[in-house]
Amino acid sequence: IRKKGAKPRPPNKAAVGLQTAPHPPTRGRLRKGKAGRAGGRKARRGFSFPAAKPKLGPARFSLPRELLAAANATMSERLSKPTCLIAASAAAAGVSADSFFHSFTLASSAFNLQVATPGGKPIDFVGVNEANMRWIQDFRMKSYANPAKLESTDGARYHALLIPDCPGALTDLSNSGYLARILQHFSSENKPICAIGNGVAALCCATNEDKSWVFQEYSLTGPSVYELVRLSSFASLPIIVEDFSKDSGATFSASKVDAVHVVLDRHLVTGQNENSTVAAVQNLIFLCNGSKK
Repeated sequence: IRKKGAKPRPPNKAAVGLQTAPHPPTRGRLRKGKAGRAGGRKARRGFSFPAAKPKLGPARFSLPRELLAAANATMSERLSKPTCLIAASAAAAGVSADSFFHSFTLASSAFNLQVATPGGKPIDFVGVNEANMRWIQDFRMKSYANPAKLESTDGARYHALLIPDCPGALTDLSNSGYLARILQHFSSENKPICAIGNGVAALCCATNEDKSWVFQEYSLTGPSVYELVRLSSFASLPIIVEDFSKDSGATFSASKVDAVHVVLDRHLVTGQNENSTVAAVQNLIFLCNGSKK
């Protein structure tokens, strides 16, 4: 209500703007009342969007708790074990089946094992009998039965070294430069080494820069001359451990033929023959357990 004679107020520009700028026509704009609801329904019918496709992720399988717990226990046990390298011969004279059988089964309870041969060649077992035949057959079917190449083996990755009784070691391991490098590392780090029977010949390859033997001041054992002379190939043997050890400054000892005889000197365990396998590997395990304390 204006008083008489009062000037009219200027129009509110903001209000004019709102009035003069109506909303653009939209289809299906909701309005109050039935008309608005009907328009909204028409709009929803007029503008339909395709249904979103469900995202497919990788399939998930749940293992029973018992199996999962067993798998975790196996993994933790494997990670807690030290690693042991088994160096074996790939020569035609082969590896003693009985010595390898006892070495592998006994050492597997304390170590994670890796077998290595010159060139990664398969092992030729000799002396297979009814007592070890089934195990040898089962072993050949396992994935870990395929040896790694000794040439590409890094001794720093392993905590222990095991060389079972290998008649073929007199031919290939006794002059292997790659095994010599591993033995030099083990000797400098005082890591446990175990060599059994003819496998002791593999130690002969380890020489220092001045051509002296790495184990020149050690006490050790190996096949005695009386044991070797029974072989038909005795006259053509490339090396005799007893003679080499004495000539290189080591102290060599041997018991009766085929007797169990093991010598432990510092970090080196040696067994006289195939029959000394179990006692030698047991000493290796004790030595390794003692070094962890």
